[in-house]
Amino acid sequence: MATAADDEAYFQRGSLFWFTVITLSFGYYTWVVFWPQSVPYQSLGPLGPFTQYLVDHHHTLLHNGYWLAWLIHVGESLYAMVLCKSKGITSGRAQLLWFLQTFLFGIASLSILIAFRPKRRKQT
Repeated sequence: MATAADDEAYFQRGSLFWFTVITLSFGYYTWVVFWPQSVPYQSLGPLGPFTQYLVDHHHTLLHNGYWLAWLIHVGESLYAMVLCKSKGITSGRAQLLWFLQTFLFGIASLSILIAFRPKRRKQT
């Protein structure tokens, strides 16, 4: 049975599926934004021509969107720290893990923390 002490150090790694999807998507986005000339558009099926259109006609939007996505991840990470404190997660290690996981994987991590319901402590 979980105790209040367990809640203080609560951390749960997210789904490997979502972490893989997010890592590949962000990796592709990074590649397209910073090295668009090296992307083999013709080998990517329907994603290729769409991506090439975005690079050719909306590269500034892609570039700004890239940095906005990272800024959103920073905001989510800071919110994760607020949630840790409000849910009684006081372990520095657990808080660091939540911060890093949320920074890298965003809502896939933050949703786990939001769903966490700490055990109520008995008042004496």
